[in-house]
Amino acid sequence: MDPAHGLLENPHDVYRRLRESAPVHRTAGPDGSPAWLVTRYEDVRAALADPRLSLDKARAKEGSYRGLSLPSALDANLLNMDPPDHARIRRLVARAFTTRRVEHLRAPIRRTADRLLDALGPHGTTDLIAAYAGPLPITVICDLLGVPDDHRRDFRAWTDALVAPDPARPAAAKEAVVAMLGFFTGLIAAKRAEPADDLLSDLIAVRDAGDRLTEDELMSLAFLILFAGYENTVQLIGNAVLSLLEHPEQLAALRADPARIPAAVEEFARYEGPALLAIRRFPTQDVTIGGVTVPAGETVLLSLAAANRDPARFTDPDRLDLGRDTSGHLALGHGIHHCLGAPLARAETEIALAALLERFPDLALASDALTWRPSLRARGLVALPVTYAEKTS
Repeated sequence: MDPAHGLLENPHDVYRRLRESAPVHRTAGPDGSPAWLVTRYEDVRAALADPRLSLDKARAKEGSYRGLSLPSALDANLLNMDPPDHARIRRLVARAFTTRRVEHLRAPIRRTADRLLDALGPHGTTDLIAAYAGPLPITVICDLLGVPDDHRRDFRAWTDALVAPDPARPAAAKEAVVAMLGFFTGLIAAKRAEPADDLLSDLIAVRDAGDRLTEDELMSLAFLILFAGYENTVQLIGNAVLSLLEHPEQLAALRADPARIPAAVEEFARYEGPALLAIRRFPTQDVTIGGVTVPAGETVLLSLAAANRDPARFTDPDRLDLGRDTSGHLALGHGIHHCLGAPLARAETEIALAALLERFPDLALASDALTWRPSLRARGLVALPVTYAEKTS
């Protein structure tokens, strides 16, 4: 039996069993290709920063799990790059996601959150993913990039098709890739013709004036910013709200002291983060991890979810504790590949929670029958049905 059997249905239970039995396991990637799975905190943290573990697919052995299959125009992105190309491209966009720049976005993010909550009305039942946790980050990242309003509704379907493919629709992922490629080709052409005050126009200017980006790198970077900037944040917001609703004592404590929300977001990320696995890696030489030698070119999967619930690092890790010291959690990565958009994801989640808890004191789950997206990589809900009501005077 595959040691990761049952991982899709009960990831934390399976990861606990795997972590306790051995630090590294021979397993399979999402497509069935062989891989090595690392589960313990110290090993995962060290591997995330190990320069011998490459993100470049060219380093992969034939037959090893290589990750998402994308055309070159979308694949030349930071998730497939090592230094020096990684540093060159990350430097071009890093200033857009600094903590200081994000602080200037807080007011417009709060306005978007309030507008979405206004649309719900004073009371009722809704799917909070579709009505709030999804639209908020897609609005923020599309505003940042300069994506027109009429194209924004497609991205949820496209990202779902890539991250959590439907077995009943085997062609959906390929269709989503074709659609995204066509969309970005058209968008970049439009921005070239009529530049605007947005990040994509800035990147096009860098590409065309200084030749510091290839055309594939430009399109791949736009794709990654939009894809990752939306995907991780919608899951972090949804998982945080669910965690609160399932722990009413923690919810009451946060309502009583909203100043604790930023620290609480770190615990939500540790406890039920948006990514179960870090991006796959390929050793450039034989590497020993947790006493196991992984041959060069074979695929290494680093379990962020297992590491963040390792009792060797976090006391009573399966318990949500908004007062715990979460320093060192790996939900948003570690080392040079630490999530570029982490400050923005944190700010959006903090604001989303603050606005929601302030507006609806009687927020509650409308159903216990919750479905998680069928993905070995991402951790997010298909829907989050809730009842809500505003304060009554």
